[in-house]
Amino acid sequence: MNPFDSLSLSPAVSLSLLALGAVVFTLAGFVKGVIGMGLPTIAMGLLSVAMPPAQAAALLVVPSLVTNVWQIAGPGWWALMRRLATLLVGVCLGIAAGAGWLTGQGGGSARITAALGVALVAYALLGLLKVRLQVNPRHEPWLSPIVGLATGLVTAASGVFVIPAVPYLNALGLGKEELVRALGISFLVSTIALAVSLRSGGALELGNALGSLLALLPALAGMALGQWVRLRVQPELFKRIFFSGLLALGSYLVLRSML
Repeated sequence: MNPFDSLSLSPAVSLSLLALGAVVFTLAGFVKGVIGMGLPTIAMGLLSVAMPPAQAAALLVVPSLVTNVWQIAGPGWWALMRRLATLLVGVCLGIAAGAGWLTGQGGGSARITAALGVALVAYALLGLLKVRLQVNPRHEPWLSPIVGLATGLVTAASGVFVIPAVPYLNALGLGKEELVRALGISFLVSTIALAVSLRSGGALELGNALGSLLALLPALAGMALGQWVRLRVQPELFKRIFFSGLLALGSYLVLRSML
């Protein structure tokens, strides 16, 4: 079964979308390999230009699951899981509350596209401005579930997991490797919850699931290449290019939603 059959497109157009998916997931995996994040953000942003956001989110499921399992592997992940438990519960509740938004059951595609664009712009500006927040450990018990709930709602509307979870995790004062694993844990749980939501909304059908499985290969290849490059380039320069590109893409999506 062609993974794009559900779009009712001609074979030529479907092949073009398959090629686009291969390029997008290679690029997204490459960025994740270099800076430890960015796969869902780039994949949703670029694929949503050519297909419905729900379809793009469905194709994202398998690559996101596998690459995040890869990312969290190592010592200390269970302690981080316990520390982030209330945030993760909040993410799941937020996605459940927004069930149907990406599949169009809770609003029009223009609203969903605008939400994705706003999330990308916000994330890019935080990165370019190098905003560094600090969270006092005594505030984590009540702040974590709120941040998780907000992240879940943004994810339900846009398919992007980063706002406000990534700035919050950066503000916890985690070590470099701890932060990488914490991001992977947050993205992994978000992916699983989003997959359940998409499946209940009918977006994660067999064709999309096969397409997601196919997308895994270019994502893994891109991630391996990104990890190789990470040892040979200045991460700060790459991050500036990355966030500038996200700003342009997010702005485009917001403007497109207004037309």
